[in-house]
Amino acid sequence: FERPPDMPASQPLLPNGFNLAQLTQTPSPLPPPSIQGPDLSPSPQPTDPDGRYHSLGSRIMAVKWEALGLFAYVTAAQTYWTHDTTSFHFKDEGWFGRDTTNLGIDKLTHAFNAYLITEFLGARIGRKTGDRKAAALPAALLSTGVMFYGELWDAHKTDSGFSMQDLTFNTLGAAFSVLRHNVPGLEDKLDFRLLMMPNSQIYTFKGKRHYEQQRFLLSLELAGFRQFRNSPLRFVELQVGYRGRHFSNAERAAGVIPDRDIFFGVALNIKELFFKNSRSKLGRAVASGLNYLQLPYTGVYKY
Repeated sequence: FERPPDMPASQPLLPNGFNLAQLTQTPSPLPPPSIQGPDLSPSPQPTDPDGRYHSLGSRIMAVKWEALGLFAYVTAAQTYWTHDTTSFHFKDEGWFGRDTTNLGIDKLTHAFNAYLITEFLGARIGRKTGDRKAAALPAALLSTGVMFYGELWDAHKTDSGFSMQDLTFNTLGAAFSVLRHNVPGLEDKLDFRLLMMPNSQIYTFKGKRHYEQQRFLLSLELAGFRQFRNSPLRFVELQVGYRGRHFSNAERAAGVIPDRDIFFGVALNIKELFFKNSRSKLGRAVASGLNYLQLPYTGVYKY
């Protein structure tokens, strides 16, 4: 063995030039390994990961059975209610004038029905595709198609006709649903609702008394605004609505002047009060329904 020049003579010589001090020296401790647990933070769910619903047509086809069911329902309902028919014809029904048949309540009914169908189909498409915003347009197209089909039935009724006013409000109702889901935060703030006020029959299924029961509302939910979410004002809704009265044939014949009202009110947010954090399916279903239906006697209105 050869002793390196810098090795003291007192140091025992070991093979390959190692000395005893090097072998017995305590090694420097290594930094402890980095131990990380599983990442439990929620990761964003991929939207349509396999690309099945990338086109407008594919989103429409995602609810083909639901759409067929709606067309079947319209067919059954129109077949039941249609009696006297004639050839296709147009009818100018007017808008909201006192001289119109139902003071425009029937126009808002068309808007609300189109809106409700659009909301339903949009929810179904969004559930399947993972993108509620992109579901709004195909749902609106399908909804206007269903309502147009119903208008074709009206075009063959002797007491009705194909109404451009109805068609306009069908489009407006569907468009409002698209707007509601494409403007950030609007879905949590603004609802289009129907309030059915009970009469002596509780509920009248058709005719002028049916229309007179209806109040259509735009409801602004203060709970949808960040500054009110932790205050008592989250239970408050500000509303504006429309109603018509005294337009039955008997009242008109008696000389009663039909009455139309744009009214304002303050209502209690029942959804926020009782169903905000509901874990049951029934509770969530009721909360969803309250986006579209206003419970009677839960608001104070100035007519």
